[in-house]
Amino acid sequence: MSSSATSSSGAWMEYADFNRTAPEASAALRALAMAVEKSGLEKDLTELLKIRASQMNGCAFCTQFHLNAARKLQVPAEKLDLVAVWQDSPVFSPRERAALEWTEQLTEMPRGGASRDAYAALQDQFASGEIAFLTAAIANINAWNRIAAGLRFTPPRRDA
Repeated sequence: MSSSATSSSGAWMEYADFNRTAPEASAALRALAMAVEKSGLEKDLTELLKIRASQMNGCAFCTQFHLNAARKLQVPAEKLDLVAVWQDSPVFSPRERAALEWTEQLTEMPRGGASRDAYAALQDQFASGEIAFLTAAIANINAWNRIAAGLRFTPPRRDA
């Protein structure tokens, strides 16, 4: 396939092809994800963060991938339905709200970095080690979003 060609799905490169073509890059991102997973952060929380960042970045592959993962973890459907508008929804805990705000701050990354208010809210809900791993989780999903959306990976099926 030439560099300007796309697959029948519209993808410029598929997820499996990326993993085969750049195994070291894929392994590095998976290693970071494993470090976050071993950190003790709630898996349902990190899935919400991944979904929200993926929505913001317009990454269909990662949005669907992490919706699938969240459903397997039995994250309430109401939260999955409302994560895009979390600020206007009462279903999110103060801890989730602080983490979602931090996700948006780091995903949009304003000049000069995240706001002091967002960091203060985060400190009210998370220990410093948790903040470090939340930040790593957000950085990791933003990296995957740029790869998956950039190469237009075909989203996985809902039941995948």
